[in-house]
Parts: sequence; structure tokens; C-alpha cells
Amino acid sequence: MPGAPRPVRGRHRVFVGMAAGVGKTTRALHELRDRLARGEDALIGVLETHGRAFTQAAAAGLPVFPRLEVVRGGVTLGELDVAGLIARRPDVVLVDELAHSNAPGSARGKRWMDVEALLNAGVNVLSTVNVQHLESLHDTVARLTGVRVRERIPDAVLRGADELVLVDLTPADLRERVRSGAVYGAERAEHALTNFFTLPNLTALRELALRQVAHVVEQGAADLGAGRDLHDRLGVQERVVVAVAAEETGARLIRRGGQLAQRLHADLQVVTVRSGRISAERARLLDTFRAVTVALGGEFIVLDPAGGVAATLIRHVQAAQATQVVLGESSRSRWEEFLRGDIIRSVLRQTRNVDVYVITRE
Repeated sequence: MPGAPRPVRGRHRVFVGMAAGVGKTTRALHELRDRLARGEDALIGVLETHGRAFTQAAAAGLPVFPRLEVVRGGVTLGELDVAGLIARRPDVVLVDELAHSNAPGSARGKRWMDVEALLNAGVNVLSTVNVQHLESLHDTVARLTGVRVRERIPDAVLRGADELVLVDLTPADLRERVRSGAVYGAERAEHALTNFFTLPNLTALRELALRQVAHVVEQGAADLGAGRDLHDRLGVQERVVVAVAAEETGARLIRRGGQLAQRLHADLQVVTVRSGRISAERARLLDTFRAVTVALGGEFIVLDPAGGVAATLIRHVQAAQATQVVLGESSRSRWEEFLRGDIIRSVLRQTRNVDVYVITRE
């Protein structure tokens, strides 16, 4: 007996902004209200108002699906009820703050994973996210703003979305909104204005948001147009290989390689050479590198050494037919390089038709 037909995947519309307070959630709520007025079964699945009056006003009167209660350490937390929504099968559901980490004990660790489950079940989703939560931009945002964002989403979430809506506001207007108390309470507003919400920070984040949305849209157009056809006809496929050791700088190399792969529509491989027994700390680093690689849509590979690190890496670059290689500036001393060889120099000397990028440690 044939199984039930797989539901058509739902459509995902993401409202993207440069920072909190630009109005992403309000825009999404207005669209939900418009769809409700057109007769669609439209629901709020999860909404984070943060006490903002303009968000609360935009949500007034809209139907809300009850949250799933998760009890943790004697505290009851409310998370998105994915199973309940799939059973209800609304036409569209709003899921705020895509980068949110779910309470321990939830079926999935991240809210973007909940959204994937809804989409796979055929439910249309409106969601919101700020650009600083993208995995590939983590180091760039940290360098520009001095803030390391803990909650992040894979870039593939935006690339896989059906529509991106950029919710834009000038930095001066957003600062005025913060100053008025519309974004944070009076006790937090001044602190925010002198730290994260400075004019240089917001200007940089706005440019990142504009570029990121434009890049995703252009990439989608290229995949559908002549650029993808040319790849198919000629059999040309760009492939970026990032080589990392179990060092703190590895994640930054992977993100740089991921940005390069996105620009080139390339496959991404991240490789490390096995080095016998490693410490628990280095094992933790490699687990982190694997997670970052997967978040960027790449493949993480552990190579068995044969003939030294450089020789192993060169063989893989050649076998994988890599077109770009990303390496980090060596942490070895000159004496170590004399005794064990300079990996970067060996790769440059023994590879052909490969672009080699050496990223500084600073």
C-alpha cells in the first residue's frame, strides 16, 4: 500500500534587519494581519515583544497559538509548539527571532530547526532575524562592533528562504528610537547608545545587512540563470578547501572560507590532519569547527597523515580538485619550520591552478 504523499514544502519569508528595533517583527505582524483579512488561517506561533509598545500594538487582536510549556529546573518556559501547529495546519504562522536557542529538553535545539520542521510539514512561515546572527558574519561583526553574538543561524537558512524582506532604518533614526525608550527601557537606553548602538556600529551593520540580502538574491538569480548553466555545460565547479589545526583561530578561517565559497557558488570542504592523541580542549575545538562547517553548508573531513601534514594536505587538494585553498598564518616558530617544514610554502610550491589565501592570525 503506497504511503501518504509528502506535503508540499511551505514557503519561508524572512524579515531581515541590521539590529533590534528596526521594525522587523512589526512588519511581519502587519503582513500576518493582512493575510488574516484575506481569509487565511494566520497565527502567531511565537512572538517576543520585549515589552516594546509598538510591537504590542501591532500584535493586538491577532490570534495566538498557545506555546508549549517546557519545565526546566523548576522553571516553566514557553517554546514554539511545533507538533501542535503541524496538527492544526494553519496557512501561515509567525515565528519571531529565528536565532533563539530553545529551552533544554526541547525536541530541537534551535528555533530555526523548528521552522524547518514546519516548512517540511507544508506550513508557511514568516520569521525575523538580525544580520549579526549569521554564522559566516560572526567574526566580521565581532571586529566591527566588539560584540561576539552567541546565538547564530546557518547561512543556509537564509539561502533556502523563498523570500527575504530587508527592513531598513537609518542609523540616526534607530538611535533616536532607542533614545526615546521605544526599544529599551530608560535605564538601558543610554547604555545601549554608548555601546552597541553607536553610529559607527549601526552604519557597519546596515551595510552588512544590505550586502547580505543583495548577495543571497543575486546568488539565487545566478543559480537559475546563465551562470549555473555555464557551470553545467563546462563541468566547472569551484571548490574551496580550508585547512585548520586544533587552534582557536580555526573557526575564523572556516568563516572566511565560507564567505569565499558563497561568493564563488563553490563547494566548501574543511580539512584537518589527524595528530594522534589530542587533548580534551583540542577535541572540543574540532567539534566546534565541524559544527561551524555544517552551518556554512560545508563538509568537515579528518585526514590520516601520511608523509607529514603538508604532503597529506597537498594530496587532498589535488584529489579534491580544489580551486581555492585557505590557510592560516603559521603558529610555528622559525626553528620548528626549519625542522618540520613550512606548510604554506610547500602548498604554494607543489600545487598548480589553485589560488592560495593566507589569512593573518590577527
